[in-house]
Amino acid sequence: MSVVTKKKEQAVVIRQEEVAEDIYSMWIKTQAAETARPGQFVNLYCHDSGMILPRPISICEIDKERGALRVVYRVNGKGTDLFSRYVAGDEIELMGPLGNGFPTDIPQKKAILIGGGIGIPPMLELAKQLRNSSSVVLGYRDFPFLKEEFVKTGSSVYVATEDGSMGTKGNVIGAIMENNLGADVIFACGPTPMLRAVKKFAQVRKIKCYISMEERMACGVGACLGCVVETVDVDDHSKVHNARVCKDGPVFDAEEVNI
Repeated sequence: MSVVTKKKEQAVVIRQEEVAEDIYSMWIKTQAAETARPGQFVNLYCHDSGMILPRPISICEIDKERGALRVVYRVNGKGTDLFSRYVAGDEIELMGPLGNGFPTDIPQKKAILIGGGIGIPPMLELAKQLRNSSSVVLGYRDFPFLKEEFVKTGSSVYVATEDGSMGTKGNVIGAIMENNLGADVIFACGPTPMLRAVKKFAQVRKIKCYISMEERMACGVGACLGCVVETVDVDDHSKVHNARVCKDGPVFDAEEVNI
C-alpha cells in the first residue's frame, strides 16, 4: 500500500479572525507552504489527546515568501471549535500539503471557477494564480464571505444566494446561465449536489471540468480507505471502481468519477 511519507510539524499561528458567523480565517507559518498548490489540503491536529484523528482543511491561500498558508474553515465540531480559539504565537500540529491540486499548468484558457459554501476558500488561491483569465461564481446561503478578496484577484465575480439577498437568487448554475458565462475549462469545489450539477452542465456544453470532492476523511493520507468515491475505471490500488479522495484527489477530472 502506497502511503504518503510526510511528517507532522509544529507550525505556528500567525493570526486568526472570524470572517463570518462560525467561519474563521487562520494564517499559519509552516514548511508546507514551500510546495503547496491550489486545491491541496492540510491535516490539523488537536492538542486534546482525546481527539486522535486530524481535521483535514483545504488551503485557501499560499504565501511562499513568508512561508505561510491560510486556511478558512467552519466550526462544526469540537476539533474546529478548539482551532477557533488559537491566537497568534500558538503552536499547531500540521501535516501537509496533502492530496493533489487543480491543474494550473494547462494552457491559459478561459476558465470558470465555482465555489459553494465552505468550498469557496480553496478557489481563492487558484483565482490568484489564474489572474485575469477567469470568471468566479460563488454560491452562498447568506453572508458572502471572501467575495471582495476574489474581486481583488482581477477575476469577474458573480454571486448566487439561496434567498436572493445578493446576486442571482438560486444556485451557481443559475448565476452562470443568468450572466451567460462561457469557458474552456471549469474548476469547482463544494457540496456533492452542486458538483453533480456542475458536471452535468459541463457535459452538456462539452467543457473540460475538474472538481474537488468534499468527503469525510479519517487518516487523510490514503491508508484507511474511509473516503472513497466511485470511479469510472478500475483503481490500480484497490482493483475496484473507487479512488481515495484524500490520496487520489481531492481534485478529479469530473469524467473520471461517478457522483
